Amino acid sequence: MAETEQQSGSTSEDETPKCAFMVPKKEISMVPDMGKWKRSQAYADYMGFIMALNESVKRKKLTCDYHVSETVEKLLKLLATLERWIDETPPIDQPSRFGNKAYRTWYSKLDQEAEALVSAVLPADKGAASAEIAVYLKESVGNSTRIDYGTGHEAAFAAFLCCLCKVGALTVEDQLAMVFKVFDRYLEVMRKLQKTYRMEPAGSQGVWGLDDFQFLPFIWGSSQLVDHPTLEPRHFVDERAVNEHHHDYMFLECIKFINEMKTGPFAEHSNQLWNISAVPSWAKVNQGLIRMYKAESSL
Repeated sequence: MAETEQQSGSTSEDETPKCAFMVPKKEISMVPDMGKWKRSQAYADYMGFIMALNESVKRKKLTCDYHVSETVEKLLKLLATLERWIDETPPIDQPSRFGNKAYRTWYSKLDQEAEALVSAVLPADKGAASAEIAVYLKESVGNSTRIDYGTGHEAAFAAFLCCLCKVGALTVEDQLAMVFKVFDRYLEVMRKLQKTYRMEPAGSQGVWGLDDFQFLPFIWGSSQLVDHPTLEPRHFVDERAVNEHHHDYMFLECIKFINEMKTGPFAEHSNQLWNISAVPSWAKVNQGLIRMYKAESSL
């Protein structure tokens, strides 16, 4: 968001910071443009947001107690609407096994309603931000031309949440709920999208990538498991341990989904994760995933 007046120091009582909202446009078209992104304030804000949430969930279970604000409840209602539209838009019969074209019908509903959905979440005095923030919501659910989904779309949802923090709809008190309630629910809806419409992985590195679709839940999920008294990284390749603990830990939820969607030896279809299982501690896993994410975010 472009802030026209945000200077350090005090302001007089009748002066209030003003923000000019604008519909985002694509600024990264070629590899050299990535340097501009990494040097930008937006990149610093985004990574700072990811790291703040990483710290907030450390050593905490998904099932722990935390504050749930009215805005969080509104976001859950928004995600429930997206899921309902999936149920109302079944896949069509088509020759191609992957990329069911009914997804485009589902996406068109979001394209038409996104601003209204976002406006319902925002404080009354921030309604002007809905057109700008809605773009990140629309970008977070996949590509309607290619019918694919990947970590870039996931990043758009994180940016969507970051924008809601920027305008004051979400606060520091909402950090746990942002990850454990909102982002976890977002993952559920995205997994349903992927399965219903057989979406292709966007920009997948195949066996050499961390995961076909997600990255952030592995970062935050490994932070949850730091200093766990019994679960070590080597245990996440044990299906019994995953089934027993996935309700408490986002990392294990991701592993469970992979086990459901892929067949064959884990070391073959998810080689990067298999290698991570040999890391001695969750703290080192978390640090390594953050380095990997920063490297991928600046490629």
